Parts: sequence; C-alpha cells; structure tokens
Amino acid sequence: MKKKDLFLVGGILIIAFISMLVIHLTQRDGKQVKVTVDGKTVHEASLSKNETYTIPVKSGENKMRIKDGYVKMIDADCPDQICKNHKKISKDGETIVCLPHKVVIEIMSDAKDNELDGMTN
Repeated sequence: MKKKDLFLVGGILIIAFISMLVIHLTQRDGKQVKVTVDGKTVHEASLSKNETYTIPVKSGENKMRIKDGYVKMIDADCPDQICKNHKKISKDGETIVCLPHKVVIEIMSDAKDNELDGMTN
C-alpha cells in the first residue's frame, strides 16, 4: 500500500467512527411500541409496563414481550425465524419485522413524533 492509500483508509475509518458516535449520542429512548400487521395498527403499548402480546396474523402466530423497557419477539411460527432471533429493541425508530406474516414492531419516543404529515404543496 502506498502512503496515500493509508491516509484514505484512515480517513474513512475516522469518519465512520465519528458517525457511529454521533448516532449513538443522539438516539432517544423509546416510550411506546406500535405493532402493525399488513400496514394496520393492531396494538400500542407503553414500554414502561411489562406484558406479553399475541399478534393476530392470518397464517400463524407471533408473540412479543415487553419487559424492562425492551421489546423482543419471543415466538413466531414463520419458516425463517429472523424476527425471533432479532435482538431486543428499546430506542426510537428501531424495528423488528416478520416478513412472512407482514408484522412490524416499531419503537417510538412519542406517539406524535413518528407520524407522517400528509400535507403537500
């Protein structure tokens, strides 16, 4: 490697590190969890209360658990099990998705923060 290549790699690593640090420091804790199936909201709950919820899907069953401010998919009968193996989530904007069942679990810091404004000019 030439000297310029080392500077380029070093610069990219420094930019990546600073970006990760900024994302980590500006990420807000979530307050609510919203569950949607096929684009329709089926459940909303606070992250401050512990509960287990069975998500109604047409071709199977998914279960999520809210515990100690975190959400985790604890059971799913989909073939790939990606949603079940996903880490627990608690930060604003984090999601767990089950594609076969069209389930999305989303963390929100406030109910109104993540709503899209439908107004256009």
